[in-house]
Amino acid sequence: MSTKYKFRNQSSQYFVSFATVYWIDLFIRNEYRTILLDSLVYCQKEKGLEIYAWCIMTSHVHLIIGTTNNKMEDILRDFKSHTSRLLRKEIAINSQESRKEWLLWMMERAGKKNGNNKGFQLWQQNNHPIELWDNYMKEQKLEYLHQNPVISGFVYSAEDYIYSSARDYAGEKGLLEIKLLQ
Repeated sequence: MSTKYKFRNQSSQYFVSFATVYWIDLFIRNEYRTILLDSLVYCQKEKGLEIYAWCIMTSHVHLIIGTTNNKMEDILRDFKSHTSRLLRKEIAINSQESRKEWLLWMMERAGKKNGNNKGFQLWQQNNHPIELWDNYMKEQKLEYLHQNPVISGFVYSAEDYIYSSARDYAGEKGLLEIKLLQ
């Protein structure tokens, strides 16, 4: 069993990234992003998740997180499991989703290839937690996370992308309550 990517110190802050299977561009619809946002808020209120920075891209999510209660690996496992179920249902009932059959087929295909699932998989299994043990690493990951939409060509300025915490770091109010990195 690999020991490279683990949450070793629950009192530290971590940079994590996780993506949809096959890097499917799922989060191009507001209703899908809203499911992620609502689930993050729930984890903050009910599971002790601390969010220091975040960014939802079309096929993946970046977070800088900590915890005051449950273990980070448990929070992320529950978050991914819950959002997977909700997103699958939303895709299935979304009359505007032109890719419905393809999306569900791809996720069923991924689930059948993975013995840990019951025939369906939305998220890739890894989170690749990286402990942020000094200010240099925190600044580096924060910059990377907020510049992701800029580099992808979605916006010219990081704070213009509403699906990230860049607004909070620019002195504006973002979509989620966060704790600013110190």
